[in-house]
Amino acid sequence: MRLPNTAHTSQPWRIHEITRDFRLYDVWALPTPGGPDDFPLLIQDTVGGDTAESPSWIARTLFAIRWQLGKIFGWDNPDSGVGARVATLRDRLPADLREGPTGPKFEKLPFSSVYLTDDEWASEMSNRTVHGVMHLSWVPDGKGGYRGQMAVLVKPNGFFGTAYMAAIAPFRHLLVYPPLMREIGETWRSHAR
Repeated sequence: MRLPNTAHTSQPWRIHEITRDFRLYDVWALPTPGGPDDFPLLIQDTVGGDTAESPSWIARTLFAIRWQLGKIFGWDNPDSGVGARVATLRDRLPADLREGPTGPKFEKLPFSSVYLTDDEWASEMSNRTVHGVMHLSWVPDGKGGYRGQMAVLVKPNGFFGTAYMAAIAPFRHLLVYPPLMREIGETWRSHAR
């Protein structure tokens, strides 16, 4: 379920310290009900994700088109990534986070972990269009349990990046995120079986 931006901005997350020049695009409540110690399982599921394996043929097709366009136009070339076109957000971390755990490596998605705490994890990616951050957190659900929450923060790369984000917004909200939320929920429920 999509949440208001305040579900993210009102929390004392450490990510706020390093992303003041990023825009918050989306906040989602993840269908991952659990206990206080289940956050590592959500992180494990996330780093194992792959857009090519989405159960939604529409989402798979949209991602395949996006990856193909990236190849054709060079959007995803190595010289456009974190550490090349943009500096890693790890360079902005305060000492306590820099000395703490980075977080796991992604298996297939083009993200790199930035930092990990007991209840939040940030990862980043960059290409010719944007520098993006996926922030996962573990929050009380208001019913005595916990659930995951995902925030997407983006710093577009100039006019092209801003236009790109505007162009993909309807696809993200109508065709990508709803099946993604279902997939996250199904994966989460499979752990209970």
